[in-house]
Amino acid sequence: MLKLQDQIGNSLEIIETPLRIISLVPSQTELLVDLGLVKNIVGVTKFCLHPASLKKEKTIVGGTKNINIQKIKELNPDIILCNKEENTKEIVSQCIQIAPTHVSDIFTIDDVLTLINQYSVIFSCKSIAAKISEEILLSLKAFQKLIADKEPKKVAYFIWKKPWMVAGSNTFINSILEVNKFDNIYKNEQRYPEVNLDELKLKSELDCLLLSSEPYPFKEKDLEELQQQFKKQRIILVDGEMFSWYGSRLIMAFEYFKTLHY
Repeated sequence: MLKLQDQIGNSLEIIETPLRIISLVPSQTELLVDLGLVKNIVGVTKFCLHPASLKKEKTIVGGTKNINIQKIKELNPDIILCNKEENTKEIVSQCIQIAPTHVSDIFTIDDVLTLINQYSVIFSCKSIAAKISEEILLSLKAFQKLIADKEPKKVAYFIWKKPWMVAGSNTFINSILEVNKFDNIYKNEQRYPEVNLDELKLKSELDCLLLSSEPYPFKEKDLEELQQQFKKQRIILVDGEMFSWYGSRLIMAFEYFKTLHY
């Protein structure tokens, strides 16, 4: 029997390696696939987009905030994978009544590496997990070397419109901004604060506005709208998955980040 604590301190007891997995977190679903566990995945959310074939091959059990609990029961999972931010406390409580439930809590790259290590133990895939972790660290080191001489840029990272909202403190996005030497001007405020654009214009130190592709899908028209108000700042449409999806996505993310530094 395997006994361990997940990333929010809940204790799990796993009698044998889980063979039927339900993942309620898109980035963790992608990680499972890269760990060679695609055949063991029986249920996913409608937001589990990578790889694209999954939604056709696996049972969709709802979203990340709303699940079909009956479908989950019928899939008879050996384990359910959740995340503190992505899934509600109620969802986690319901899942615990069905099967051992692992809850991740990700703020930094170190947290990602801890999660990968925990999955390596739970799913008996230590070799491939170690390889993924090594690739992440090597990619991180190479990227940090590449931008070592870059001057930090003051940025605001937008995640929503109407109301305008940005990523703030204690978020994985903020930690990834730091890795990029992007100094988040909202790093000392709440996690996802609403902002007033008129007040933001007064922040003379602002160098750049980053408009994420998720959860709000910012488009070129949004960029043009903001550019009329922020004439001196650079505004960039960025791939939100690269900034907010963790796990094996980080290997790809560092290659993407290079395109933002020229």
